[in-house]
Amino acid sequence: MSGGRKPAGRAIYTLRLEEWETRMGRFRQERALSGLVSDEALVLRRREFLRGAALATAAASIGGCFAGDEVEAASQPATAALPNVRPAPPAFRTDEALSDADDVTGYNNFYEFGTGKRDPAARAHTLRTRPWSVAIEGEVAKPGLVPIEDLLKPHPLEERIYRLRCVEAWSMVIPWVGFPLGALLERFEPTSRARFVAFETLHDPEQMPGQRRRVLPWPYREALRMDEAMHPLTILAVGLYGRVLPNQNGAPLRLVVPWKYGFKSIKSIVKIRLQQRRPRTTWSDEAPREYGFYANVNPQVHHPRWSQARERRIGEWSKRPTLFLNGYAEQVASLYKGLNLRRNF
Repeated sequence: MSGGRKPAGRAIYTLRLEEWETRMGRFRQERALSGLVSDEALVLRRREFLRGAALATAAASIGGCFAGDEVEAASQPATAALPNVRPAPPAFRTDEALSDADDVTGYNNFYEFGTGKRDPAARAHTLRTRPWSVAIEGEVAKPGLVPIEDLLKPHPLEERIYRLRCVEAWSMVIPWVGFPLGALLERFEPTSRARFVAFETLHDPEQMPGQRRRVLPWPYREALRMDEAMHPLTILAVGLYGRVLPNQNGAPLRLVVPWKYGFKSIKSIVKIRLQQRRPRTTWSDEAPREYGFYANVNPQVHHPRWSQARERRIGEWSKRPTLFLNGYAEQVASLYKGLNLRRNF
């Protein structure tokens, strides 16, 4: 697939610049704790501050790498090409330049493999994606533990070219391959009591070495309202750039909700549960003043320690304005009619 690939040297230079910002970030930690945070706010969680030494390597500046990022990404073999992928329909694509595939697969958050941005690429080879099953539970007429081959078989795969906006104020443009989450949920016949959809990541410290430390309460959990889950923009992804999803990007099955901050798009899913009450989710439990349940991209609602008005596209020099609902307002703003998005962030 063409479009958007940048010279590797520029991407490397960008990451080196961000590593320098990380070192500056260490100097800013005490200032951040006292509320003296600039536009270059540190990408740190409140719990990470409190844990101190346990997560001392997690300090970072906006758009930068965590301090542990001196771990170099291991060379990973290319994943297999996915056959019969339908091109992205106009309503499900952006014409913005694609992010470099090396950035997408080598720079991400997946704490199950470490808190550094390059830890997942270096360590995710330990994840075994076959055999794999997903439990469908709760308010459905047809619950069950479904092998992933059976889960995927009825669904044609199509490309979706979406913007990804991280809560840390960096962004990418990624050509996912997947299918609508709503199509899968319909197969299991949700009951009238199903108002939310909860997701859970694999919990296996042998395969996911980051889980050997209590960086977060494992397993990782996320959730959507039912109408958000059924929206056609919401997909389950099994690939990117026309190839099987790499382990470090959430193989073999991950959620993609393009109008929400990236932490909502849970990876390596093993459980989907439909339920009547709003589920607990990992980051909104850990730091409820900083990470809300909805996590809608909103440049007018700032993180307590940094602005969300602008973002740095990985691979670029300058920042750009952040778009309301990440540029998908025309499609999804009606979901939140009458909802106070400052209070329900």
